[in-house]
Amino acid sequence: MVRVGCLGGGQLGRMLALAGAPLGLSFTFLEPQANSSAGQVGTQLLGAYDDPRRLRELAEGSDLITFEFESVPERAAEELARRCPVFPPPKALAVAQDRLREKEIFARLGIPSAPYHPVAATSDLLPALEVVPPPARLKTRTLGYDGHGQVRVEGLESLRRALEAVGGVPSILEREQHFSRELSVLGVRSSTGELAFYPLTENHHEGSVLRLSIAPAPRVDAALQRRAEEICAAVMEELEYVGVIAVELFELEGELVANEVAPRVHNSGHWTIEGAVTSQFENHLRAGLGWPLGETSARGRSVMLNILGELPPHPSVLEVPGSHLHLYGKEPRAGRKLGHVTLSPAPDWSGVLALGRLPGILLPSAANAG
Repeated sequence: MVRVGCLGGGQLGRMLALAGAPLGLSFTFLEPQANSSAGQVGTQLLGAYDDPRRLRELAEGSDLITFEFESVPERAAEELARRCPVFPPPKALAVAQDRLREKEIFARLGIPSAPYHPVAATSDLLPALEVVPPPARLKTRTLGYDGHGQVRVEGLESLRRALEAVGGVPSILEREQHFSRELSVLGVRSSTGELAFYPLTENHHEGSVLRLSIAPAPRVDAALQRRAEEICAAVMEELEYVGVIAVELFELEGELVANEVAPRVHNSGHWTIEGAVTSQFENHLRAGLGWPLGETSARGRSVMLNILGELPPHPSVLEVPGSHLHLYGKEPRAGRKLGHVTLSPAPDWSGVLALGRLPGILLPSAANAG
């Protein structure tokens, strides 16, 4: 049996373990929170991500190691890599954890992204506004996710207050984009160099948190899909990547603009469990093991909805035709991701609207409009 170690014990690790069990893989998760989501379906090592003793124990008990979110310390991944194969490579963490480094890679690869300027001190405010006139957003370079570490900027005083609000930490000022929709492309690159891509997914957010994904995204022609794959492939080659990666994109006047990179399996790819021939979770593991990648085509149209804060009644979810319920074994609390529901196949919009009336499932306004 191949032993897989994982930094992080959240729901992504849980779904990796569920995908790996039929392949004969066992899982150990290093996670500081007791009774973690992933620890319920694998072995949990309780400890900090940078605990030397726990890192040594994880490496000694694993044949290869991955991570399930990008906020784990880069130095922890590097320490593990000296003892055991780690995928994706630690340098992918370093890029994804720093918005400036992400922007620099996009620029180096010729991938369009929003205009930006680094802001590290008050002396940077005027130069930044000259390059990035408002409306704009000040974003911290690190520890920004689900809308955290972002402040809207409308002028010099607004920018000054924004820098104070984020604690004066190194940031970037980024031009607001008037995009028509948010998309994401999931790619996977094997340790043998094999590449595969999933169909573009359309994503809808509320309060900076993903509420709903539609896959394959509507109104996508072959040229747009091909361009998304080119962007994703360029990033993976640059990072010498292994595993699943998500590139978050804006569609702007028919063109794709890169927003962020997530070096891991991704919330917008949860639909692949039922909706694709091979799920993102299985392909992530196949990639790390150097096994042939699975087929990534969609079985039909799928819609994924996150469950946040409170649990809907199970029977009310399951009575909706085509629904598949995934719960993460977490205690409910405000704003917490507790699970997701996938409609696959999603024959029409009526099932989405029915689920949107249940507790814990809040549809964004665009989705309510159908």
